[in-house]
Amino acid sequence: MQVRSLTMTSLDIPFRQAFTHASAARSKTEAVLVRAESVRGLVGMGEGCPRHYVTGETVAGAQEFFRSHRSEWMTCSTVDDLQAWGTAHADLIDRNPAAWCAVETACLDLLGKEMEQPIEVVLGCTPLSGPFQYSAVLGGEKFFSFERQLRQYLAVGFSDFKLKVMGDLEADRERVAALTAAGIPGLRVRLDANNRWHRVDEACEYIQGLNGTFTALEEPLRVGDYEGCRILSRRCGVPIILDESFVSVGQFPVIEAEPSLWIVNIRVSKMGGLLRACAVAAQAKSLGIPIVVGAQVGETSILTRAALTVADRYRDVMTAQEGAFGTHLLEYDLCDPPLMFGRGGRLAVDGCYNRPGLGLSFVR
Repeated sequence: MQVRSLTMTSLDIPFRQAFTHASAARSKTEAVLVRAESVRGLVGMGEGCPRHYVTGETVAGAQEFFRSHRSEWMTCSTVDDLQAWGTAHADLIDRNPAAWCAVETACLDLLGKEMEQPIEVVLGCTPLSGPFQYSAVLGGEKFFSFERQLRQYLAVGFSDFKLKVMGDLEADRERVAALTAAGIPGLRVRLDANNRWHRVDEACEYIQGLNGTFTALEEPLRVGDYEGCRILSRRCGVPIILDESFVSVGQFPVIEAEPSLWIVNIRVSKMGGLLRACAVAAQAKSLGIPIVVGAQVGETSILTRAALTVADRYRDVMTAQEGAFGTHLLEYDLCDPPLMFGRGGRLAVDGCYNRPGLGLSFVR
């Protein structure tokens, strides 16, 4: 493969309704889009979602990173080339994971089209098999909006939920009670606090005061408070999901001694692309640590499709999968048809996603 052009643009797609959690409120996407074109005229697309409260990135910073290294990436023609650049510049990617994710994904999509193989085969894996089961995600909106969201999820048939905790105990308790009262067969609920609390005692008291049964707690304390999370996990009797506190494979030494206490949330953009995301998943599996294959709010079908590679390869250690909202959330997607969950929160994989590259049909 020989790359003829490589460009990055920002991506701003309005949401059908705003989404709120403890770290941010969002009404549109905040992403970068990379387009790679080969000398044969084939095109690959990649997406990254810079989040300042997750990795310290911004869209402007991603664009500066792209301008600084674009000429180097133009010479990448194989998976080994991408892997070599990523290894040689690991510290730089740690500071710009979403930007590199967009570049790497576009190049892998293009490489798959050049090789006439789906991206999984390009990476040495087997083609996708399905279906994929997604979680519902309930944000921190006012209760009337929460009820509307919940009704929509119930109508579709979800039974697995991630609930954002906002710090108003009475309001959060009301939302937990509404979920419990819905009579959902096999209901599973995990909480996401987005680093809400500073102290273990405060977090433990709040969680117990919600009067619910939960399968996991995501990022309850300040970013990187592993010792506090260990104590909290033991007190509450559920594992801690690490998201903002786990952004690279180099962080396993701080959690590997007690694998039963942890779950790692692997978001492809946050991890710095598919190659790094798969490396984290592989290491988690070898240590007996479960994973969530997560998503940034507002992802298009590009990142949804990229995450399927991780979910399919490591579904034996995956406890939940997030994303695939497509035009359930976005006013429009970049692809037609958009890649998104259907009845029961499931996404069936038909032959189109085993077409060359990402297998997506771009319309914008």
